[in-house]
Amino acid sequence: MKDALIAIDQGTTGTTVLVLDRQLRLLGRSYREIPQHYPQPGWVSHDPESIWSSVLDGCREALENANREASQVAGIGLTNQRETSLFWERSSGRPLGPAIVWQCRRSAEIAERWRNENGDDIYQRTGLVADAYFSASKIAWWLENHPEHREAARNGEIAFGTVDCFLLQRLCGVHRMEISNASRTMLFNLKGHWDETLLDRFGIPAAILPEVVESVGHLGTVKAEWLGCEIPVMGIAGDQQAALFGQACFQPGEGKNTYGTGCFLMMQCGDRPVLSKHKLLSTIAWKIGGKISYGLEGSVFSAGSAVQWLRDGLGLLMKASESEEMARQVESSEGVVFVPAFTGLGAPYWDSQARGALFGVTRGSGRAHVVRAVLESVAFQVRDVVEAMASDLGSRPVRLKVDGGMSANNWLMQFQADQLGVTVERPKVVESTAFGAAALAALGLGWLSRPEELLSLREVDREFAPQTCDPAGYALWKRAVERSLAWL
Repeated sequence: MKDALIAIDQGTTGTTVLVLDRQLRLLGRSYREIPQHYPQPGWVSHDPESIWSSVLDGCREALENANREASQVAGIGLTNQRETSLFWERSSGRPLGPAIVWQCRRSAEIAERWRNENGDDIYQRTGLVADAYFSASKIAWWLENHPEHREAARNGEIAFGTVDCFLLQRLCGVHRMEISNASRTMLFNLKGHWDETLLDRFGIPAAILPEVVESVGHLGTVKAEWLGCEIPVMGIAGDQQAALFGQACFQPGEGKNTYGTGCFLMMQCGDRPVLSKHKLLSTIAWKIGGKISYGLEGSVFSAGSAVQWLRDGLGLLMKASESEEMARQVESSEGVVFVPAFTGLGAPYWDSQARGALFGVTRGSGRAHVVRAVLESVAFQVRDVVEAMASDLGSRPVRLKVDGGMSANNWLMQFQADQLGVTVERPKVVESTAFGAAALAALGLGWLSRPEELLSLREVDREFAPQTCDPAGYALWKRAVERSLAWL
C-alpha cells in the first residue's frame, strides 16, 4: 500500500528529507549538510554534485529511518533554496560549473547598472528590486565570463535552472521549473510568463530557459534507478512559498517569518499582487488549478548565518544552540550593536555595498554581549521589514507565525514579540518549509481535497505574547545601519 510521501527540502546549508504518512505525521527524517564555498570576498558557491548527493542519499536514509520502502511512497514534494543558479549541458546533464548561490554578490555591478537604467520598469514587470540576489544578473554574469558558452546557450545546448529545476532534471530527466521559483529569476512577469522584453534587454537567450509548471500536479516521474521504483513528483514551491503554505497562510493579511540562513517574512496577498513603496518584493506564492496567489516579501540576507559566523568564524560558540543560554547571561547588550551585512543588506535597504560592523564595544564588553547583539540584529531586521510591510498594507499583523531552525530559540522569539508588539506563534513542526512541500504533494495526490484542510493538521507549540520593549535598542540599531551603509 502506498501510504507515505517524501518531502525534500534542499536548503542553503543542507538538505532535509522527511517521510510522512497520509495524515502528514512524521515517520522518519534525514539531514545532510552541504559545503559552502567562498572563492572570493562576497562570492558564495555550491557544488552541484554535493547538492545532488545530499538529496539522493538523504531520501534513502529517510526511508530507512521510517522503515519504509520506496514502493510504499505515493509521491514526492520538493522545496528549495530559490534564486541559486545552475548551468548544465542539456544532452548529458553535466554541470558547467559551481552553482551561484542566492547570497553571492559577484553580479552586483550588473544588477546596479540595471537598477539605474530600468529599475522601476523591472519592478513593475517582476515585482523584484534589481539586485544580485536574483537569478537574472547571475545568468548575465555567467554568460559574460564564459563567452565560449554563449553560442551554445543561443542554440539551446545549455540549460539554466534554479535548484528545483536542476533536481527535476536529475531525478526525472525533464527541464521544468515551478512557477514560484520562476518568479524569483527577475525574468518572469507577475502575470505568469517569461518576460520577452527583459530577456532581450538583458541579453539572455530564451533557449536556456525551462518550461514553467504549476505548484501542484504530476510535475515529473523519478526514475526507478534512483530509489528503486518510479515515484511521481506531485508538489513543488520555493522554500519561503512552501513555508507560507505549510503555515496555512491562505487568507490575505496572514503571514509567516522563516528564520534560516536568512530571514524571510512573507504575507499572503490573494489573487492580486501588491507593489511596495518600501522596497519589498511582490512575488508569486503558488499556482494551483490555474489560479495564481501572490505574496509580499521582505528578504533579510543574514540571520542563522550570523550565528554560524559566531561559531565557525569567531569560535565564540561550540554549537549554534548555545546562543540562547549565552544571551540570557546578560541583562542587555549594553550598547553593543551588530549589523550582519556580510553580503550587503536586503529589504528594505537593498544596499550591496554595506558591510558587517560591530558598534558600541567597550572594555567591559564580553562574549555574551556580542552573542546577544547578534541575536538582537535578527529581530531588528525583521522589525524593519514588518514596519515597511505595515506601511504598504495599511495595517500591522496581529500575529506572526514563525518557523525555521532559529525559531527554536525561546529568547529570540520573546525578544521578537517584544520588538513587534504582536504575538509570535511557533508550530510544533518548525520545519514548515518541508511540511509545506509535503502538503502540496498531498494536495496533488488527493490526500487533501483543498488547502484549507491543512488548518486541522497544523498544531501550535507555543505562543510568545509581547511584554516590554526598550525603544533605545531599536534606535541604536537604526543608527548603526546608517553607518554600515556609509562605510565606504
